[in-house]
Amino acid sequence: MTASTMGARLAPSIDDFAAIAEEAWNELPEQFRAMAGDVELRVADFPDEDVLDELGIEDAFDLTGLYQGVDLTRRTSFDTTPHRSMVLLYRRPMLDEWCERGDVTLQELIVQVLVHEIGHHFGLSDEAIEAIEARA
Repeated sequence: MTASTMGARLAPSIDDFAAIAEEAWNELPEQFRAMAGDVELRVADFPDEDVLDELGIEDAFDLTGLYQGVDLTRRTSFDTTPHRSMVLLYRRPMLDEWCERGDVTLQELIVQVLVHEIGHHFGLSDEAIEAIEARA
């Protein structure tokens, strides 16, 4: 019996997930994308152990996304080694959350995580982002 005859769906591959994320990014308002600037988007199955240790997270499934870089409020023209800002989306934790929730499409969840992480790029704290999300 094949997966299709059982009615099962296969999880999107990392490349499929990246394509969904790129589509989600492209559907965000132009002004938002312009303000985000040159943020690089990447997809990985899980965060690295170093990242989990640094954040004090024990279970890799607890982290769906991460912003790495110097946020826009702390950048100066005197930065000697400017690093490109990056948003990492973690496929496996997001797939688990998507399956557990059942109230959003995968693309909607990706947009939520993506916008949250871009909020950090703008210099917003988790609390500020959550307050904005609650009002939206």
